[in-house]
Amino acid sequence: MSDKPSSKSSNKPQSRYPVNMPETPFPMRGDLAKREPQWVKQWQERSVYKRIRAASAGREKFVLHDGPPYANGDIHIGHAVNKILKDMIVKARQLAGFDAQYVPGWDCHGMPIEIQIEKQYGKGLPTPEVLAKSRAYAAEQIERQKKDFIRLGVLGEWDNPYKTMNFSNEADEIRALGKIMEKGYVYRGLKPVNWCFDCGSALAEAEVEYQDKRDPAIDVGFAFAEPEKLAVAFDLQQLPTDKGYAVIWTTTPWTIPANQALNVHPEYRYALVQTTRNDAPLLLILAQDLVDDCLKRYGLEGRVIATCAGAALSGIRFHHPLASQDAGYDRLSPVYVGEYVTLDTGTGIVHSSPAYGVEDFISCKAHGMKDDQILMPVMGDGRYASWLPLFAGMTIWEASKPICAALDAAGSLFKLVMFDHSYMHCWRHKTPIIYRATSQWFAGMDVAPKDGGETLRETALRGIEQTAFYPSWGRARLHGMIANRPDWTLSRQRQWGVPMAFFIHKETGELHPRTPELLEQVAQRVEKDGIEAWHALDTRELLGDDAEVYEKNRDTLDVWFDSGTTHFTVMRGSHQQQSRFPADLYLEGSDQHRGWFHSSLLTASMLDGQPPYKALLTHGFVVDGEGKKMSKSKGNVVAPQKVSDTLGAEILRLWVASTDYSGELSISDEILKRVVEAYRRIRNTLRFLLANTADFDPAANAVPLEQMLEIDRYALARMQQLQQEVLAHFEAYEFHPVVGKLQMYCSEDLGGFYLDILKDRLYTGGADSLARRSAQTAIWQLTHALLRLMAPILSFTAEEAWSFFAGEKAYADSAETIFTQTFFALPELPNAVELLDKYARIREVRAEVMKQLEEVRVSGAIGSSLQAEVEIRAAGEKFALLSGLGDDLKFVLITSGAKVTEVPDAAQEAVIVTPSDAEKCERCWHYRRDVNADHAHPGICARCVANLFGKGEARHYA
Repeated sequence: MSDKPSSKSSNKPQSRYPVNMPETPFPMRGDLAKREPQWVKQWQERSVYKRIRAASAGREKFVLHDGPPYANGDIHIGHAVNKILKDMIVKARQLAGFDAQYVPGWDCHGMPIEIQIEKQYGKGLPTPEVLAKSRAYAAEQIERQKKDFIRLGVLGEWDNPYKTMNFSNEADEIRALGKIMEKGYVYRGLKPVNWCFDCGSALAEAEVEYQDKRDPAIDVGFAFAEPEKLAVAFDLQQLPTDKGYAVIWTTTPWTIPANQALNVHPEYRYALVQTTRNDAPLLLILAQDLVDDCLKRYGLEGRVIATCAGAALSGIRFHHPLASQDAGYDRLSPVYVGEYVTLDTGTGIVHSSPAYGVEDFISCKAHGMKDDQILMPVMGDGRYASWLPLFAGMTIWEASKPICAALDAAGSLFKLVMFDHSYMHCWRHKTPIIYRATSQWFAGMDVAPKDGGETLRETALRGIEQTAFYPSWGRARLHGMIANRPDWTLSRQRQWGVPMAFFIHKETGELHPRTPELLEQVAQRVEKDGIEAWHALDTRELLGDDAEVYEKNRDTLDVWFDSGTTHFTVMRGSHQQQSRFPADLYLEGSDQHRGWFHSSLLTASMLDGQPPYKALLTHGFVVDGEGKKMSKSKGNVVAPQKVSDTLGAEILRLWVASTDYSGELSISDEILKRVVEAYRRIRNTLRFLLANTADFDPAANAVPLEQMLEIDRYALARMQQLQQEVLAHFEAYEFHPVVGKLQMYCSEDLGGFYLDILKDRLYTGGADSLARRSAQTAIWQLTHALLRLMAPILSFTAEEAWSFFAGEKAYADSAETIFTQTFFALPELPNAVELLDKYARIREVRAEVMKQLEEVRVSGAIGSSLQAEVEIRAAGEKFALLSGLGDDLKFVLITSGAKVTEVPDAAQEAVIVTPSDAEKCERCWHYRRDVNADHAHPGICARCVANLFGKGEARHYA
């Protein structure tokens, strides 16, 4: 709309009446993909991170502790989101005046790497080889991932990251185990744990996912063994027939061979149903509320002849349903009462195989069953043991059909249908897993520690209440997980992991009495030679003669214990100089409520009685433009490496910042195109600011605040307002409102208003006039502020602009990086509120005038706004406001003339646009009646003559 001399350089002959041409070496095109790698290289060559640390020495620390990505495979877009978010927060805190260090880390032990070694070298390698190859593999993966993280513009201690496989970290992890052992949290016991046959190991809660699975759902009868007791329970003299069954329903037929009990709810009513099957009288025991459904399912007719509460059935025994098929099953299953029995589906009676169900195990143990009485026929590879009758050697999945056939032959199978349900799967192998009782080491959630204090669950739940959550719904999520979780299975049956370095008595299974002291001795060896030292250790070296009766424990620690203890092994261990406990912030994807946040909370609760973090921030997962999950098969995967190589990492950073990370983050080519456009607008604004301060030396040219033109002071007040808003968002770790406000500021406040008005003064004013230097003073200050506000997000661009803008001395003083700076201290404006209010009203009027000008321009009456003269008819306050600007009103409206006429009321207010009949000044392009007035300077107006050859025109407001 406005018609101004262009800011671009030109090869045309120089005019006799030159304008002040703005110039800057800051290029218009970002060429990010090509030029960012040069910045990355420069940051590394100059050790910029170390320079930032030197500049921050002595400041209060801000600690964002890095949740370690796993050292396996190239980084994906989710990794990029995570690292960029962390980097933006660290940089924002750094600029806020903290010493915000960032120590990146990697999770190195565990199953996925062992699987890779098996794939490459086969199974059955000697342990020393497995460890050597795993260590080398992890180191190689870290280097690959590190390169890609650095490319994203993430600043940190890349030359000294933490790795859970560093010898000192492995040693300190053993020490952490020793401490929680001494406090009394750790015990060994038989218990059902999540077991993956492919892993051959117990799984952590976070390694379990749910997928649909098709299984046989079966109704199975347990024949009466004690009919007299049943008659008493149902308050009958005797049963009409001794032949009958208590019927259960299950979707896991493979658990039937290991059945050892039945469960009923103590308060539900149970019915004794008289029916006929194969022309023979028969009694069934079912939950009263489910009788009709069950009889219909079995194709039977019958009637209820008596009812009783579940509690009355307690202790009554029934025959195993396969008793008639093999003497090995000729045993009795007692009824136990259990609150966990429901009436949702089935029969209201649940069968218990304590080795293969958590509630089953708890119920049987609570009723006095000993560990050595629990039947455990399923081996670690998913096959039945050789001693199990009928099904020995079969996998539990292939045994389903033979089991159902055997039940049918025994007359115990009442119904079989195929059933689709959500079932537990291993997150690595995507195969079904089971609960399986094995002897494992646990951290007890409800065990009272030796000092008699709170249980682990109580301490952790209290810690959650003390923690700040971003977004706030994270609190309830984590609380629910801790409140309901079982004991933590600490042990794993792997090689590539930190050993649970216990010595166990060969006969009694007891720990060596000197365990705390022995753990420290092992830790010292591991500190020197890594976990390999444990495997190489001859028991005699530490135990002497006791070596005859003690053996080394073969279990390793759950990999979640590795990362979950980094607050101890890293923050207070390998990198204690860079950290402090507790950390200010842990930040990860929302799945880490059950992963790293969870394990870190539990370990710190055991070690320190408090969380290791003051605040938890979670971000969502990345989906495509249609909200679909990314997958290679769909072809909708966006690789961060590709975006960096084509559009630039800066575009990825701006995309992350402009997306509300509390939900899913959508990305697609179309979305990235929009981000590129937004970036261009911001860059163009920066270029204008840099170009127009190129000849400005603040020491020599700065105008004192009180002498600055009013609109320049308004511009500073508006930047002050924006800065306060942005810093408040940074405090709350919010970025998408910042991007929205910065974009709006560049396009509306600057491009659409202030800079648009300023062009005339900057280009055509006297080069060293107060009016022009006032404008440059304001631009210089708001550029300082703007670059710092942008820097956490658009790090490459802010760094590049800083190199051109700062000036030689300031650039050297900043150690050649904007990241040694703090947010800019703008001058205090005593009347800032009044200025903001005044110019908000002026902008409203200006918008009305612009609309009117556009209509006249479209009609063809004028070519540009400078070809117009405007009369504004205004009443009351509006008249006072506009007339108060005097002759400067035309500069605000970017017209060649402007006058204000007072009218009695708002109803008569109007904007009248008239095409100017004056001549156009060839220098400033204003249409003025004093063009050619000075014969010595034909072609230009009197104000240009004054600006070029005299004292310059007087400006007060704009």
